Amino acid sequence: MPIEPTDLAEPPESNSDDSIALALSGGGYRAMVFHVGALYRLNEVGLLGKIGRISSVSGGSITSAYLGLRWSELQFSGGQAARFDLFVDGIRAMADTSVDVGAIFGGIFLPGTISQRLADTYDDVLFKGATLRQLPDDTADTAPRFVINATNIQSAAIWRFSRPYMGDYRVGLIRNPDVKLSVAVAASSAFPPFLSPLTLPISQPAEPVEGADLNRPPFTTNAILSDGGVYDNLGLETIKRFATVLVSDAGQKIVAEENPHHDWPRHSLRILDTVDNQVRSLRKRQLIKSFESGERSGTYWGVRTNFDDYKLTDDPLKCASRDPTSLAELPTRLERMPRAVQNKLMNWGYAICDAGLRAHLGEPLQAKLGISITAPAKFPFPGDY
Repeated sequence: MPIEPTDLAEPPESNSDDSIALALSGGGYRAMVFHVGALYRLNEVGLLGKIGRISSVSGGSITSAYLGLRWSELQFSGGQAARFDLFVDGIRAMADTSVDVGAIFGGIFLPGTISQRLADTYDDVLFKGATLRQLPDDTADTAPRFVINATNIQSAAIWRFSRPYMGDYRVGLIRNPDVKLSVAVAASSAFPPFLSPLTLPISQPAEPVEGADLNRPPFTTNAILSDGGVYDNLGLETIKRFATVLVSDAGQKIVAEENPHHDWPRHSLRILDTVDNQVRSLRKRQLIKSFESGERSGTYWGVRTNFDDYKLTDDPLKCASRDPTSLAELPTRLERMPRAVQNKLMNWGYAICDAGLRAHLGEPLQAKLGISITAPAKFPFPGDY
């Protein structure tokens, strides 16, 4: 599919693309692992191989980028991947590795920046030198377009990394970028203030698009990037024109504090969390409203979603009697996660994704998509949640 300028410009609120899009939110390793469970269920029902675009931010971009890198090896047939385990094994290896503290202290006391160390760790564990050009080609309708989102601090716009182009609507687009996947993911997951920003040198020409008022140096020679969640913490911005939208949200809800800190470092962190919480809430409300109005079809599930809210008549995994609160309250870190916790998060992602699909993807839409969603029989990973 040719790249149109409107793909970079702020697209209108319309569902002009009659296909499925999936958004993977941020949330550190909590999000990275939770989304694996949701993807497992999407694969099981035959939806994974039929998705047209996967948009991700922050921790969700680790999951998305690795899925894209391994896509051609997963052996898809009828929308299902026979070797989904290859993808799971890689994400487990990442979740076994602590990243954030080592990157911060290494960037402070050793040569190189914090963001460089973050990218290097992603590359060592997952990406092995791969670039954006090694994501699958979506023009033949055999794979989705993977869009990894960061925030351009210079232009205050969302910066999109994909196989065919990168850029934002103010700077322009860089076609066929030669950027490493690890760098794109590090930019997308550069949580402020500790892991942000990442400076991306731009050596390829940046083509202007309609409205590109910053198509000039220094904007076209370096991009100063931060976490994609700064601009859009659900990953919705690049999928607004799709007819069917699936959203997996592993974001953390801010909790009340009786005595918030007054010193500027901790006060600033509290302000950042408050802004993030409000932006997430607004985007979620707009999404749900679009479902309710019939503007688009699809469903939303979250790490904090109450299973009973879906009002399903059957509960084969006994979700109503389980409490995922401890999983939802895992800190937003890139810190080693025990395998037992990984299993619980994956199982919860699987279960609540299933509830969303069965509640909101009715038989007409299932028939249109060529799938049939039946209740699951068991959790995919050892234990429950």
